[in-house]
Amino acid sequence: MGVDGDMTDDADSFSLLLGTDVPTRDYKAGETIFREGDPGTEFYVVKRGRVRVLAGNRLLETLGENEIFGEMALIDSSPRSATVAADTDVTVAPITEKQYLFLVRHTPYFALKVMRVLANRLRRQNKAV
Repeated sequence: MGVDGDMTDDADSFSLLLGTDVPTRDYKAGETIFREGDPGTEFYVVKRGRVRVLAGNRLLETLGENEIFGEMALIDSSPRSATVAADTDVTVAPITEKQYLFLVRHTPYFALKVMRVLANRLRRQNKAV
């Protein structure tokens, strides 16, 4: 199950919405993808493997295939609010603002899926406070 309750093989998965030509990056287990405080210019879709999202030394969540992270960078251009590291060997698809706008223009549902992820994370954070 994904963060928003979708199974990873759903027809509306982030990976399927992206298509197959999207460039990817590989990280080895334990490698840092970005650190809290870094500038952010892209967000990521996990294509394979798992990542850990950390605030300081505290694990906020573990994300797997078809889940996204780093999406706040596209919305407000503020520094990264958490550190993300590869939990396993992982392949991610980085999405720049330009790519995101293209995806939203051609597949408006992509924007709704990103907003649903944000809303679910905000709800969880509010319960944790």
